[in-house]
Amino acid sequence: MRKSAIGLVVAGVAASLVLSACSSSKKSSSNTSTPAGGATSPASTPATSSSAAAGAIDGKGAKVGIIWPDTQSSNRWITSDPDAAKAECQKVNLNCIMQNANNSADQMTTDAQNMINQGVKVLLIVNLDSASAAKIESDAKSKGVASIDYDRFTLGGSASLYVSFDGVAVGKAQGQTLVQCPQVQGKSTVQYVDINGSKTDNNATLFKQGYDGVLNKQAGWKKLADQWIDKWDNQVAGTTFQSMLNAHKDLNAVMVANDGMANSVITTLKQQHLNGKVAVSGQDATVQGLQHIMDGDQCFTIYKPSSKEAIPAIDAAAQLANGQVPQTTTTVTDTQSGRLVPAILAQPIPITKANVALPINDGYTPKAQTCTGAYAAKCTAAGVK
Repeated sequence: MRKSAIGLVVAGVAASLVLSACSSSKKSSSNTSTPAGGATSPASTPATSSSAAAGAIDGKGAKVGIIWPDTQSSNRWITSDPDAAKAECQKVNLNCIMQNANNSADQMTTDAQNMINQGVKVLLIVNLDSASAAKIESDAKSKGVASIDYDRFTLGGSASLYVSFDGVAVGKAQGQTLVQCPQVQGKSTVQYVDINGSKTDNNATLFKQGYDGVLNKQAGWKKLADQWIDKWDNQVAGTTFQSMLNAHKDLNAVMVANDGMANSVITTLKQQHLNGKVAVSGQDATVQGLQHIMDGDQCFTIYKPSSKEAIPAIDAAAQLANGQVPQTTTTVTDTQSGRLVPAILAQPIPITKANVALPINDGYTPKAQTCTGAYAAKCTAAGVK
């Protein structure tokens, strides 16, 4: 029964891909790009698949396996996304099994195998790299288990669906907000460096594609250094930036891919009494990120509400588990295989001092952890409820 249900899914998705290819393949081709660093990124095109579900979604108690990537790159993988996913699993009647791979591709592979052995009908993963994730998805497919790429697209994979924020849009928002930071406003010349995410993470490639596309076009902006940080390691980001700062004393801005690495950058700037004088970017609306914004040491972060990913992803898992085709809003092109993959892509929200209260008031960034000590008054002044 399980294999026949998945067979319906595969057939339904294949049909939607054929329709998408016929209607938008030309546009897909024009959007495919190769960003700096030589990596490729998926191009997205508008498309919609009809859902087989009518009315409320009911997963009928099906087992779904969910594997988060790590516990150090972002707090979202510890609480935000797992909490949002758990709530939606309960709402749509799914038996969700969750694990965290702790930044180990081998651990993710083992967790996936265990989940498949436990009888999951759908496997939802946040990959650590495309190569290991593609093998996981291939093994799952061979055993009649559908896969969903969550947040990070797996190049060369076989996922039935990709649910994420629009990675290029995230990077564009980072670039556009960085050029508006008070530390660089009015300057005819701006010297900056890039601290990118992990090169094996396709999201990092998409972010870079977005912010490079903005910053490369800014008159007077000169990039002095550019470095990928393996596994988004915060400590490595700090030592890397220290070397950059030693070589370039007159930096005006640092394009940092996320808040965790931004915290390391700010620590280094504080040691040189440069915090608040250099524009620093971020992403993920973490506790430290929002506190740095209130202090004036970090210009902005990017807020990606977990519910915007978790709810559609879990709803789709419930439908896939029961032989239905989830409704999608676009397709992305796997630039490694050429395959069109149905996708749901949400839009990011830049967070500056002007709207720093938003992720806290939404319940995404915990108020109890953020608005403590000296930050209690700062949160109140910022409009935190």
